[in-house]
Amino acid sequence: MSNPRADYSPIFDRPALHHPEHARVLVWPVTNVEVWDPKAAMPRTVLPAPQGREVVPDVANFGWFDYGLRVGFWRLKRVLDSHGIRATLSVNAVACDEYPQLVGAAVEANWELLAHGFIQRVINVEPDERATIRETLDRIEQFSGTRPRGWMGPGLAETFETPDILAEEGVEYVCDWCNDDQPYALNVRSGELISVPYTVELNDIAIYAVQHHRSSEILDRTKAQFDTLYEEGAQSPRVMAISTHPYLTGAAHRITYFDQIFDYLKSFQDVAFVTAGEVLDWYREATSSS
Repeated sequence: MSNPRADYSPIFDRPALHHPEHARVLVWPVTNVEVWDPKAAMPRTVLPAPQGREVVPDVANFGWFDYGLRVGFWRLKRVLDSHGIRATLSVNAVACDEYPQLVGAAVEANWELLAHGFIQRVINVEPDERATIRETLDRIEQFSGTRPRGWMGPGLAETFETPDILAEEGVEYVCDWCNDDQPYALNVRSGELISVPYTVELNDIAIYAVQHHRSSEILDRTKAQFDTLYEEGAQSPRVMAISTHPYLTGAAHRITYFDQIFDYLKSFQDVAFVTAGEVLDWYREATSSS
């Protein structure tokens, strides 16, 4: 069965897109800030409890996560600030209440806030999906003064209705569909919703929590992926997300490799560092004039 949300389009057969500054690759670094409920089972774990039990409270794994918010996020932000890069903060809305200093620092740095659900819980278990989406957008807007333009579901999860609801609620783009190197329009029942390319390949959950690679893997993999996209982008620009979570890439033994990513990318000409919303704006302009 083909994808009902996307018309099939081989990337090398498409009309070429153009970037006003001739960028071959649009790089958007995204830091994911989640809120885990310490009174519930953890969304993911690094250390199993003895005897294979699931324990609540799970102090070991909550502490692993909480280190990211107390320490790891601030390391990531220092690196991005040192390179003059305005990033995207994918954020659970409840973080505005639970971690206002963190979200406030992103707002002060003029990062884009990308709605990432209300709390780190898949949309599929919410009793009222539309109400959860609306509450998420409202809370982030109340805190930041700007309504989020985009959505990324916790765990990239959707129901069969999610894209339609997002479009009806005024969301302009979604990052759940990691199936292309360029944006494209999703099929929705009304309005418009654009898929902005996110990533499961340059994603530290896959790299470290699932595949258990060495600390340097995020640098090695990003360089290899960028080299391919940079070559292909000479004909038509490509989009490359770099996805990090504070409790993973913010660890002391990994942060230096995150820093080196930007040293490498900045050594090339024709590379744009953008937010997810700026990817959307470029795509709309490129396709309106093509």
